[in-house]
Amino acid sequence: MKKKILIISGGISKERIISLETGRQVAKELKKNNYKVKICEPDKDLISVTKSFKPHFIFNALHGQFGEDGYIQTILETIGIPYTHSGVIASAKAMDKEISKKIFIKNKILTPKYFIFTFNKTNKELISLVKKKLNFPVVVKPINEGSSVNVYICTKNNLLRNIKLLKDYKKILIEQFIPGREIQSAIIGKKKLGAIELKPKRKFYDYQAKYNLNAKTEHIIPVDLPKKKYKALMDITLKAHNLIGCRGVSRSDFKYFKGKFYLLEINTQPGMTKLSLVPEISAYIGINFINLIKLILKDASINK
Repeated sequence: MKKKILIISGGISKERIISLETGRQVAKELKKNNYKVKICEPDKDLISVTKSFKPHFIFNALHGQFGEDGYIQTILETIGIPYTHSGVIASAKAMDKEISKKIFIKNKILTPKYFIFTFNKTNKELISLVKKKLNFPVVVKPINEGSSVNVYICTKNNLLRNIKLLKDYKKILIEQFIPGREIQSAIIGKKKLGAIELKPKRKFYDYQAKYNLNAKTEHIIPVDLPKKKYKALMDITLKAHNLIGCRGVSRSDFKYFKGKFYLLEINTQPGMTKLSLVPEISAYIGINFINLIKLILKDASINK
């Protein structure tokens, strides 16, 4: 009997297009390997589709708000079918950059200094706060988006202009800008998958650098690090994965500067597109795409 997999993709977040592509890529690979697959949006039809299709597993291919922040996970818990990636609490912790950074700091994981901005300060007060707490340049981002959506590197000259672009968010994270190398690393279950370095042609590894082929971001694997440094990187990655309570796959984003790794954030549902990093890291260590998907499904069954 063919195993049946229901893939949830799309959604209403700013990462909808990436989610749809992740869903398509995973579905294509599963179908090639004799699985019966159905793709569904996370809308009012989800429950009825699940009841009629009766899948063995639900593959959560959503990204961004409502997809990886604990919202859809709460619904999936009520359905009672094993689903992939992290559960309710871990998803909520990882998606909220303020909460996750507090966890990192409490557990002695180096992360850029920051403060939270809530639009109740004057322009003069904001500039003064940045100078006092961080100094320029700074990174400005929403606390609950992924894929570098609405992330800006700001100087004193463009901070206020960029802040205005984020006025629809209740909270903004303003953090210390760390120069240096962009390195990302991945975990599956309790296994250290590996790491990859990124050299974007753009100012930093933003949304376009991640998903636009024309951005020509250079992917470097293996990462050129001394063995002890590489081990330290992967140890931090696994520690963060466990502290947040992740299951399945997670990907951690680091800056490496002057011999130190700064953990920027942890992603509980990394993409599975042609340009995605986790499949690339996995392939380098001999785990092809279908076997990566199988590992993710196996983890879902173990953790049910």
